[in-house]
Amino acid sequence: MQGTPPQPRVAVLGAGSWGTALAALTARHGCPTTLWGRDAECVAAIDSEHRNPRYLPDLELPESLRATTDLPGALRDAELVLVVVPSHAFAETLRALAPHRPAAAGVAWATKGFEPGSGRFLHEVAGEVLGDGVPLAVVTGPSFAKEVAAGLPTALTVHSDTPAFAQSVADVLHGPAFRAYTGDDMLGAELGGAMKNVLAVATGVADGMELGLNARAGLITRGLNEMLRLNQAIGGKAETLMGLAGLGDLVLTCTGDLSRNRRLGLALGRGQSIEEAVRAIGQVVESVQTADEVMRQAQRHGIELPISSAVQAVLHGDITPADGLRQLLAREQKPEYPHGLFQ
Repeated sequence: MQGTPPQPRVAVLGAGSWGTALAALTARHGCPTTLWGRDAECVAAIDSEHRNPRYLPDLELPESLRATTDLPGALRDAELVLVVVPSHAFAETLRALAPHRPAAAGVAWATKGFEPGSGRFLHEVAGEVLGDGVPLAVVTGPSFAKEVAAGLPTALTVHSDTPAFAQSVADVLHGPAFRAYTGDDMLGAELGGAMKNVLAVATGVADGMELGLNARAGLITRGLNEMLRLNQAIGGKAETLMGLAGLGDLVLTCTGDLSRNRRLGLALGRGQSIEEAVRAIGQVVESVQTADEVMRQAQRHGIELPISSAVQAVLHGDITPADGLRQLLAREQKPEYPHGLFQ
């Protein structure tokens, strides 16, 4: 009688709230997991006290989870590398891991956003840095780190151009309280994961201004339409954005107060400056740079995105939230879908 095959060794790079939550998840699923981070004090607390005092101070982490500031050591013998850093640190992290990655280890990431400045999708960055032949996957969907770390039910999706690798990543993540689906549309999955942050600012602003639940629902619905139209233009699949990577993540981020981007919008809608709001949140707020990259993509493809454009202008201080609302409400009346579903 054969025993259960050993679980793959996992290296999680990034000891923020989401990286810690995913490392805790894979450790609970029996995978030997090492979490790498730069903050020596935080890493030491995770390794010895089984808590992340900065990002998840109230949650106990698995005793089997190891943490280190030694990147080559974290990657040694890893069979799966999971990158969970902010998008502005993504390329730098890939360049640092590349010389130490075991030859058989694929690379997945739970980072959302674009490469700052260039607007490139993260799978394009990963392909350039890591080269051909390295299996790549994006992990995305509606998920707050605090709830995953606490073991609450969650569903995500893993997209890859290599179906077997998508399945292997999903197998590591899938468990009693965590459903992991698979797909093959990295482009659409990454667009959904990035763009929902911009739209969450819009709904946060509306709620901060106390515009009501009708306004929130309208913004979410028309925001989804903007996602679908841009997705079609860049070659993504519509069904990707109608699933966990798009609609699911959009609804969660636009309605859940654990969302940093929604909280940014709430603060702006209540009259705070963007500097005050970001300082109060105390973590990276991806929408600030993502709005620029979304509009860069829209202009490249000749797509009009009224909500995203208004968010960009508000985040740059070009208009006030009230001005943005007036602009949206002043748009001409028209059929909901004058040229078909995505127009």
